[in-house]
Amino acid sequence: MKGNDKKKLIIEVARRKFSKFGFFKTTIEEIAKSARIGKASIYHYFQNKESLFKEVVEQENIFLRNKIQESIKRETSPQKQLKVYILIRMKFLKEMSNINNALKDEYLEHYSFIEKLRLKNTQEELQTIKNILEYGKNCNIFCINDIELTAFAIIVALKGLEYSWSTEIPVSEMESNVDKLLEVLFYGIIKR
Repeated sequence: MKGNDKKKLIIEVARRKFSKFGFFKTTIEEIAKSARIGKASIYHYFQNKESLFKEVVEQENIFLRNKIQESIKRETSPQKQLKVYILIRMKFLKEMSNINNALKDEYLEHYSFIEKLRLKNTQEELQTIKNILEYGKNCNIFCINDIELTAFAIIVALKGLEYSWSTEIPVSEMESNVDKLLEVLFYGIIKR
């Protein structure tokens, strides 16, 4: 097996193990055994379990970001872009437990790469939402006085919904929930 293929295999096996058992309960020995390689092979590519977890989380984050951006580009209206952003984000966070855990679990906070990832992720999400809101405002579809604050409020609301939606809401019901959430965002709660 070529070096790059072996590294990919290690990352994929580690991703599945971390997803199933969590960071602390997963060992390098278990990853090596499942990958049918020696521990030394893992240490050839990764300094320790933390660096392997960091690689797994970064790859999941890149995958999620690319899926979101691809989906947004396919939509023409800002309303649909916002909807697809929320749907893809929630669906994939549900499926990608490593990035999900890295972004929310307090017991991982003392790893500096986790804090950097959280900050970077939040900044990227804010920029994506701001771009959608600015597009909507430029098209005279959205009437927003403060795009920065509105984007921040949307991100905070989504982060507040992440856990309950990813654990309690089936994927089949998620689109309906997103539609209801966007109805409140787009039309407000004031009777007209």
